[in-house]
Amino acid sequence: MRKAQVERKTTETNIKIDLNLDGSGKAKIDTGIGFLDHMLELFTFHGLFDLDISAKGDLKVDIHHTNEDVGLVLGEAFRKALGDMKGIKRFGSGSVPMEDVVAQVTVDISGRSFFKGIEKEPAATEDVKDESGYSFSYANHFFEGLVKKLGMNLSIKLSSRNPDLHTNLEPVFKALGVALDQATQIDPRRKGVPSTKGIID
Repeated sequence: MRKAQVERKTTETNIKIDLNLDGSGKAKIDTGIGFLDHMLELFTFHGLFDLDISAKGDLKVDIHHTNEDVGLVLGEAFRKALGDMKGIKRFGSGSVPMEDVVAQVTVDISGRSFFKGIEKEPAATEDVKDESGYSFSYANHFFEGLVKKLGMNLSIKLSSRNPDLHTNLEPVFKALGVALDQATQIDPRRKGVPSTKGIID
């Protein structure tokens, strides 16, 4: 069973995650950040993972530490659940529209982390925020943590002129779920690690 339980406790946050890669899309998310909870529920549902997240953080200060650390622990959980990586497809992509927004997400579970931020086309000069204070910057910090611990190359391209943050980020998280579902699936033709080096580390 490709499952993982990960716990991380610091002076700033206390986070526990249970992940089942081969689930049915069941989510139980409580990070204390309502917007992030909703995005992760969408990610879980469309990725067909089972995901339970419980997080307590210094939200009286701001959401920065909790938001980033949830990304770190989620990345660690995916890495642990994937084990030796044998047989996985490794690559995945998803394209999801919402109203006038289209999000394109591409992933490579290569062992090498890379993410340069959400690419917005046409480029937006302002960091749109919603009423809760969540923003593109916070989303980028979350994805940076996820990528770092998972060892994943992540590309997110967003075609949008819509000023609403929710409408922009919802298709991003849905597309990430679709892409990671593809990348973590087992290809029965692949007998070993999907790398000519023979290892993903």
